[in-house]
Amino acid sequence: MAERQLRLSNLEKPLYPDGFTKAQVIGYYSQLAPLLLPLLAGRPVTFVRYPDGTDGEGFYEKNAAAGAPAWLRTVSLTGSGSRGSGGPVNYPLIDDLPSLVWAANLAALELHVPQWTVTSDGARGIPDRLVFDLDPGEGATVVDCAAVATRIRDALVHDGLTPYATTSGSKGMQLYAGVPGGPRSTSAYAKALAERLARESPDRVTAKMTKALRAGKVFIDWSQNNPAKTTISPYSLRGRATPTVATPVTWDEVGACRREDELVFTAGDVAARVERFGDILAGLSQSGAGSP
Repeated sequence: MAERQLRLSNLEKPLYPDGFTKAQVIGYYSQLAPLLLPLLAGRPVTFVRYPDGTDGEGFYEKNAAAGAPAWLRTVSLTGSGSRGSGGPVNYPLIDDLPSLVWAANLAALELHVPQWTVTSDGARGIPDRLVFDLDPGEGATVVDCAAVATRIRDALVHDGLTPYATTSGSKGMQLYAGVPGGPRSTSAYAKALAERLARESPDRVTAKMTKALRAGKVFIDWSQNNPAKTTISPYSLRGRATPTVATPVTWDEVGACRREDELVFTAGDVAARVERFGDILAGLSQSGAGSP
């Protein structure tokens, strides 16, 4: 591999109010790279950057930043809106350690990706992962999300898929399943399952985005399977008051959750969890028996 040079800056700058510095952000991403990079590989990455720290203003960035190193791999894709409209966007591809460190040095704390990879000729591929984003409405918590997650898990297993759970690093959870073989129906499948659970438990679950309908319920956001949308990547930091992480969790942990703090993990927790559990998502890209 050709030599790659990268100048790091302001390493002692706190990026979180608790004092977690840019150097620690870079250290976290470097340590977790063997687990994170396979989940990012081939997927155009959208950053949420916090150059002034998480108590300052963050912003989304799709185009590779001006001054990006010449060795950074990028892909130009047309259509960044929810309807696939818009001009070409030159997305970064974060598929090796130097690229990941480059992103961390930009204070790109959050890494968001779609549920598809680019093709060998640089076009948008068809979905290879299914995702459900579980968002608790006012009065609900991640404990309620965990209960809904187990029901989604059972449905996915019934349909021949292998589900994986993560915390969102914020208030909710995500569920993933690999769908090898190139299904084109992930969004329709996710919508149908979310609506079925909402019909079965209308007092606990909603499949509608309207915030007024979410109080006391878990919103199953199936729409993140839209190819134009992105989801926070597992193992990504979040731009919150503390360096929380979208953390893979075991189904035993999900089933046992009775308090909100049982499914909240920070960067300092994740390395110890990897030592204990290994890579919980190791089989994600190979899971599933076919198209839903």
